[in-house]
Amino acid sequence: MSITGIHHIAISTPDADRLLEFYRDLLGMEVVFEGSWPVGTEQADAITALKGSSARQILLRCGTAYLELFEYHAPEARPGDPERPVCDHGITHLCLDVDDVEADYARLSEAGMRFHCKPQDLGFGVRTTYGRDPDGNVVELQELTPAGAHSFSTAAALDIAATA
Repeated sequence: MSITGIHHIAISTPDADRLLEFYRDLLGMEVVFEGSWPVGTEQADAITALKGSSARQILLRCGTAYLELFEYHAPEARPGDPERPVCDHGITHLCLDVDDVEADYARLSEAGMRFHCKPQDLGFGVRTTYGRDPDGNVVELQELTPAGAHSFSTAAALDIAATA
């Protein structure tokens, strides 16, 4: 197998500027590329399996991972559900490692980010909370103490805690 890691996650949005302000300005991600393609770009239509596509794209870096934002101009997109439960099929959330989950929770709450709950201590060195970006996509803030810095993920910690 030649897969060496995950490069990026992509989000389609009706308002790239709004999400850019959130991910760049509030979360501190760095813009590394911004571009677009016009209707009639054969490669874009082939890759996306769309006819007559056109979109703006922005690639942001966060440590060694990237987040790509797409604002499609064509074809017309169906709106997403900003309250989509995390149990519905599809990508459930984007997880960001943070140094101080309490401080980031307070700062982002004050800036208007909606959270499901205050940061929770899951044990095993994991403190975490889920919040939503301006489009309703779920963003997890996860703080790993040295005890949690090994291969434990939130899902593993929850699984272990549930069976303990």
